[in-house]
Amino acid sequence: MNFVPLATIAAASLLATLVALWIAARAAPLRRAVLAADRALTGLAAALACLALAVAAVAGLWQVFSRFATETPAVWSEALVRTALIWMALLGLAVALRMGALVSIDVAHRYSAGAIQRALEAASLATSLSLMGVLFWFGWGMAQRVKFQEMAGLEVSMSWGYAAIPIGALFAMLGAFAHFLDRRSAELEVAI
Repeated sequence: MNFVPLATIAAASLLATLVALWIAARAAPLRRAVLAADRALTGLAAALACLALAVAAVAGLWQVFSRFATETPAVWSEALVRTALIWMALLGLAVALRMGALVSIDVAHRYSAGAIQRALEAASLATSLSLMGVLFWFGWGMAQRVKFQEMAGLEVSMSWGYAAIPIGALFAMLGAFAHFLDRRSAELEVAI
């Protein structure tokens, strides 16, 4: 196995975490710019995830209706539902990371303070960025490999389905970075 991509991802994640620590401590204008970009792009990801869910719901309802009411099932609806749900999940990943709801270290965060708490947040950012880096790298490669294949029923390139992986990972990286700069964890307030 080629470990160069993984080593590159690990180094880039560590560098991005160090940059995030620097921005949080000393670069208020850059912090505001990152958070403004996050508001726009994570909002876009959330809207697109909602749209993908709506598309999946409508296509699923059509599939049920056409199968049982007209007894002529649509050949395209199952593939569309599957693809829309994949896009919804991977775009929703950005929103989950931004809100601090994906990989939660709530107990450790709650019972720590100061430098230890910030170190936990930095470690969480580094691991999230590493995971998203792996998703981006290998998702991009997969989308490239399947570009000449077609989805059965939809007759579009299979790359449209696999493109959700690297695109969702990019949105999620920004969400994780913004969460580090402006932590929002409402679930801590209501946790028992």
